[in-house]
Amino acid sequence: MESSQKFTVAVVQMACEADPRANLERAVAHIREATARGAKLVCLPELFRTQYFCQQEDASFFDLAEPVPGPTTDALGKVAQETGAVIVAPIFERRAAGVYHNSAAVLDATGELAGLYRKMHIPDDPAYYEKYYFTPGDLGFQPFKTRVGDVGTLICWDQWYPEGARLMALRGAQILLYPTAIGWHPHEKESLGVAQLDAWRTIQRAHAIANGVYVAAANRVGYETMTKSNAGIEFWGSSFVADPFGIVMAQASAEQEEILLAEVDPHRIEEVRRNWPFLRDRRVDAYGGIDQRFLDMAHRGRI
Repeated sequence: MESSQKFTVAVVQMACEADPRANLERAVAHIREATARGAKLVCLPELFRTQYFCQQEDASFFDLAEPVPGPTTDALGKVAQETGAVIVAPIFERRAAGVYHNSAAVLDATGELAGLYRKMHIPDDPAYYEKYYFTPGDLGFQPFKTRVGDVGTLICWDQWYPEGARLMALRGAQILLYPTAIGWHPHEKESLGVAQLDAWRTIQRAHAIANGVYVAAANRVGYETMTKSNAGIEFWGSSFVADPFGIVMAQASAEQEEILLAEVDPHRIEEVRRNWPFLRDRRVDAYGGIDQRFLDMAHRGRI
């Protein structure tokens, strides 16, 4: 349901340790604090129950996966019901033997599962070897109806792609939530760190502007390394919430655990879209080829 009521969204920026139980307890504490401060929608970081194990390829890490519904959705479903808040809970999902996903469960304020999103874009970069662990998502870009309204959830690497954000908006999402685990390779931070962080923030603000929706990114913080031979990742935090005009409403630091709160006002969406009618002026008749990976010379003239 598209809601006309204002509500407060909370973005949880947290550090993660090796113990999944401890991470869950910390997340629950953050959710309770956020809801005590008025939050009705709370988003946790990507794969929050573990350290970021994708820094290396190790089959033993598949043991960390769990089904949906499962332990995490059961625990956070109870918290959602108790607090009356919608919770976005990222999960390392075990779908079947040999089939795993990087997923996000959306738990409605009743504690029930409103929907499941499976990460669509899977990276394979140094220290981000996700293709070894995760099957690409197959549920598409579908917002979920919740007590606060239509919520669109994507995950980390998805945040670099305009197509997913657009489809979520076209299907009614009022806010796009991006659970994230992104940071600097230590040897790149000095030369590229500022530019990398700025690009990350800019692309997501662009999704807000181009689609006239709210955008919220929940990142982790802290330095994590899986082995002594691994340089590790310094997660850059910097979680934020932007309004439909791209204005940053709340911004976290690069180092500390924080809970960001911002007000989501559906009337702001209406106002921005009336003045910047990008959805109205789209040339849907002229976008043939957008479903192709790349258009070589033989195909360019056919579009």
